[in-house]
Amino acid sequence: MSQFFQIHPENPQARLIKQAVEILRNGGVVIYPTDSSYALGCSIGNKTGIERIRRLRQLDDKHNFTLACRDLSQLGLFAKVDTQSFRLLKTHVPGPYTFILNATREVPRMLLHPKRRTIGLRVPALPIAQALLAELGEPLMSVSLIMPGESLPMSDPYEMRQLLEHQVDLIIDGGYGGLEASTVINLADGEPEVVRVGCGDPQAFVESA
Repeated sequence: MSQFFQIHPENPQARLIKQAVEILRNGGVVIYPTDSSYALGCSIGNKTGIERIRRLRQLDDKHNFTLACRDLSQLGLFAKVDTQSFRLLKTHVPGPYTFILNATREVPRMLLHPKRRTIGLRVPALPIAQALLAELGEPLMSVSLIMPGESLPMSDPYEMRQLLEHQVDLIIDGGYGGLEASTVINLADGEPEVVRVGCGDPQAFVESA
């Protein structure tokens, strides 16, 4: 049976954030809100957690996971960022974007694209996600909460509780979530390429390409 925390979307309660991070550090799988939609997350080295998320979402080993980072400097530990990419990131981070970049050696092999050493990274702007990442002190391994056979992410925390309370360790209720995943931008090959249009405006990346 999972725990269910109601956390204020603008002023997250520090006590509940600490408890949520404790669950993550102990190997838990957590549902948490981002500025695009709700996501499934676990700590970066949690191999069992990653397998649980794969099973829950019915993902194969080719599906790219995303590292949710606290800020641009943390993102820079896990991705190789050239000057042009840095300018784009600085303008659009934090926000509802996922960036595909070439990974550094800090990224565990199990999170990498199987053919290319790339990784998706994002810095969510939502206060709950920011508070979790600040308390955790490392990125969260994340995927959008889109169930098998569905095209949209789950948005109602009470529906999540009914459906998933035996499959995750914690559900964070931060209010109704968005119905779009993040916009995905590939920066790994130099020129920006819009891979998926979600809730972040892709126009700036089309213009700079």
